[in-house]
Amino acid sequence: MASHRRPKQPSRTRVTVLTATAAAAVALSSQAAHADPKPKKEDVKSEVDKLYEQAEQATEKYNGAKEDQEKLQKEVDSLQDKVARGQGELNQLRKGLGSVASGQYRSGSIDPSVQLFLSGDPDTYLEKAATLDQLSGKQAEQLKTIADKQRQLAQERAEAASKIQDLSDTRKALGEKKDEIKGKLAKAQELLNTLTAKEKEALQKEEQQKNRSSRGNERPDLGNDTPASGRGAAALSAAASKIGSPYVWGATGPSSFDCSGLTSWAYQQAGQSLPRTSQAQANAGTRISSQSALKPGDLVLFYGDLHHIGLYAGNGQVLHAPKPGASVRYESINNMPFQFGVRV
Repeated sequence: MASHRRPKQPSRTRVTVLTATAAAAVALSSQAAHADPKPKKEDVKSEVDKLYEQAEQATEKYNGAKEDQEKLQKEVDSLQDKVARGQGELNQLRKGLGSVASGQYRSGSIDPSVQLFLSGDPDTYLEKAATLDQLSGKQAEQLKTIADKQRQLAQERAEAASKIQDLSDTRKALGEKKDEIKGKLAKAQELLNTLTAKEKEALQKEEQQKNRSSRGNERPDLGNDTPASGRGAAALSAAASKIGSPYVWGATGPSSFDCSGLTSWAYQQAGQSLPRTSQAQANAGTRISSQSALKPGDLVLFYGDLHHIGLYAGNGQVLHAPKPGASVRYESINNMPFQFGVRV
């Protein structure tokens, strides 16, 4: 006899599992279909260039903080030496009155004038002590000298403490900028690592071509341009001798440079001292607002916050340390947003 049993229905749990699995598969397929495509070489290059620019901005702030740190360290050292000398002088002054105090202690009474040593407020004590008959003219003079020295020492100690705090704050800022620079450069490298070997090679060839073009044009046609000055010509010549040297953030030569490191080093070779950062160098001479008025050797500032600087080389070219991964080279002045020039 044929069986009339109903087919066994799948359990609710099994249906739920199957449905969930199917839904997950559909979702994964959908995600795969809509996943962001691999970034193009041009997009990666654009983003990397942006990160390099941000790293250079942070580098100039780092350079400024480092310059402040060095200046503050010298001030702190000088103040601490001054405090130490002042304490030694105060100890000698106190020693001069020591024999008087010892004698009075042995006789059973201490002259009120000598109580200055125990006073937390020498000025107030001196006002009272000045009326005492026990104060001889010589003692009064010695006590006033001690009080003046104590007051001066307290001021110097307070100033030293303030400078030490400033130094601590500057060191902290220095560390933060250093971390920011490293972070930007690391992120840029991560993006470059997403490229294929062929794409990386293409980018390297582009950069190498720029460097080769610069080396092959070490003496650009200056046209009718004449140097801004003898020092300007000497600075430009010094910078030109460093064509091909790598960009390294925070570097001031002689084998590697950042942008303001190159300009400050070049002018130093010409016998002219410049501030360390591009923003400070922007105030190192007379501003030239028009590109047509620039002369070889003039400083040239770029970007709204003035975070990049180079030397005008004539014929619409600038000689500069461009960015991480590049070397000192000539480049068109129009490749960056020109702000103004400075004639040192």
